[in-house]
Amino acid sequence: MTTIAFDVYGTLIDTDGVVSRLREWMGSQADVFSQTWRSKQLEYSFRRGLMRRYENFEVCTRQALDYCCVEYDVSFSAEQKDALLRSYRALPAFPDADESLVALKAGGHRLFAFSNGAAEAVEEVLRASGLRERFEGVVSCDSLETFKPNPDVY
Repeated sequence: MTTIAFDVYGTLIDTDGVVSRLREWMGSQADVFSQTWRSKQLEYSFRRGLMRRYENFEVCTRQALDYCCVEYDVSFSAEQKDALLRSYRALPAFPDADESLVALKAGGHRLFAFSNGAAEAVEEVLRASGLRERFEGVVSCDSLETFKPNPDVY
């Protein structure tokens, strides 16, 4: 029996799931805004891990959102920002994620979700996307107060 750990955000869960809401508020800039938001979110978590100046993944996500608002000259209200951040807990799975996990599990593999996100947030997004039942557990880097790709998490 092989154990397989899957990254969650961007691998199983589509972080561009926020684009439809962004389009309502900012039109044609939504796609590039979403891509930059994700890129900065990862950059901030990687840098914090390297600097050993931990803040949880939600802080990195909020700071990346703030960066994008300045970069794209967008003035979201506090309520809009909070709604966008909440939407990160209800993102959709990629279309092939569930069937792939089902096939792997049927093949006798043990499956775990492995994420930079806090365990509670990862559990929530996996439940919302319908993928939670495919995993034996969630492993969060949050408990180590660092992020992938820091070797300490492996």
